[in-house]
Amino acid sequence: MPRSGRTTNHAAQMIGRRSCLTGRSFANVAAVSIAVLSTGKLEAQTQAATTALPAFHLLEATIDDVQATMRSGGMTCRALVEMYLQRIAAYNKSEPDLNAVQAVNPHALQEADRLDAAFKASGPVGALHCIPVLVKDQLETTGMPTTYGSAVFKDFVPRRDATVVTKLRKAGAVIIAKTTMGEFASGIVGSVSGPIRNAYDPRRHASGSSGGTASGVAANFATAGIGEDTGGSVRGPAAVSNLVGLRPTVPLVSRYGMFPARPSTDTVGPITRTVKDAAMVLDAIAGYDPNDPVTAYAVGNIPTSYTSALSPDGLKGARIGVMRQAMDPKTDTESEDYKKVKAVVDQAIYDLKALGAVVEPVSIPDVIDRVNKAYNGNLFETEPAINAYLAQHENAPVKTLREILATGKILPSRVKALTDSVGKSTDDPAYAQVQRIAESTRLLVLTLMADRKLDALVYATFDHQPVFIPPDVMTKPVIDDDRLGNNRLLSPILGFPAMTVPAGFTSDGLPVGIEFMARPYAEAVLFRLGYAYEQGTRHRRPPASTPALRSEP
Repeated sequence: MPRSGRTTNHAAQMIGRRSCLTGRSFANVAAVSIAVLSTGKLEAQTQAATTALPAFHLLEATIDDVQATMRSGGMTCRALVEMYLQRIAAYNKSEPDLNAVQAVNPHALQEADRLDAAFKASGPVGALHCIPVLVKDQLETTGMPTTYGSAVFKDFVPRRDATVVTKLRKAGAVIIAKTTMGEFASGIVGSVSGPIRNAYDPRRHASGSSGGTASGVAANFATAGIGEDTGGSVRGPAAVSNLVGLRPTVPLVSRYGMFPARPSTDTVGPITRTVKDAAMVLDAIAGYDPNDPVTAYAVGNIPTSYTSALSPDGLKGARIGVMRQAMDPKTDTESEDYKKVKAVVDQAIYDLKALGAVVEPVSIPDVIDRVNKAYNGNLFETEPAINAYLAQHENAPVKTLREILATGKILPSRVKALTDSVGKSTDDPAYAQVQRIAESTRLLVLTLMADRKLDALVYATFDHQPVFIPPDVMTKPVIDDDRLGNNRLLSPILGFPAMTVPAGFTSDGLPVGIEFMARPYAEAVLFRLGYAYEQGTRHRRPPASTPALRSEP
């Protein structure tokens, strides 16, 4: 039975959204909030003075929505954080039991109070003032456990913040919660928490190890989120959750304070409900960090703001190569499941043309063989990287990959992958062969784009709908169907940035994402193309499983 105060009919929910949802006026909200003037000076404001202001709705609120409401005096940071915490309490562990949040920040309201005081004294703290953010539990946070999705680290509390967390806080964001992740950045299942569920169909897979962030952002547990992408764990979860997910060029965002998987492809990126929000989050987290020297490559390659690339006409005259090749050997092009996704992607390609893009089909010879050899064969970095990372933590419960495996607490589905990494290192001659395959593929794609004068390639993030979560998911020795139709590995092996954006829904009501991939450091191109497609199609809508609560504006 549905919980009291929730809308279960999606059509009714959307009609209500267009009619200001609860019918509560902005004035009602302002009457119970401390008014904050755009000058940053606090004073009491009467209900009558706010009646002409536009209504604020928590559901689907963007960064701009939140900040405009605070500037106008309609809401405090504390009030906003409290509303998101209520949604987490209502939907995370109760129907629909998304299991998206691993741990709520116990200091979130204190941080909100601090930001309110700072606003009163001198105005916004930074570009993300009081923007509640969900952070994948792969990134270190002081004062909160950082589990990496594993029971081995259930009670581990780091003594430092990851650089991305530090930058978010400096920009004024509130880390509202840590999100559930696949154990050690693989899959949707963690030994510490169980499976993450898809907000659009909680029986189904949320994709990738950043599924908690995506499911939470889709369900409006926060304004924005942070994920980690080794082989697709930002883009996959975003695609199946009707969200925007950006995998940046590897040196663009610091990985310091993040549990590693494969450092040559590990990166951190935003998961948001809009392209503009993703650009604003990237502005806050990108940049050089001496603690992660690879970020030195990014110096000189970062614009003043990625938002400057946003234009509703951004697709006009853009040259885009469309890849319809399957990149997953398990893709079944004869299945009904594949055909349902294909129909959505066909429409997306038509829309790209209608929005002014010059679209032409392209293909990469032997793409399945190249991608899978270059990515799946690259286990040589894992053990040395994990051992070096854990050595930085005096209070870590274990200090090596072998000690992790010896605990016996790892999920059966993770044991084999981690065991396959043991004893391997980047000194192995086979590692050089993997890098040669990646480099030859990189040159092939760069040549293709140069010859065809292409700004970007586009393809389906997945060629299949997300699969159902099996009842024995916690005990299965191998999970081999959770990435069915996976096209995400091309970008990591090339080192190119890629962004998935909502492309619509299948006849089963499941989200589909299309992915734009551009040259290194061409994130601005991705934002330009993705924003124009988003504004021209407007496919984002919230899941019916987590409607507005009665208490929400």
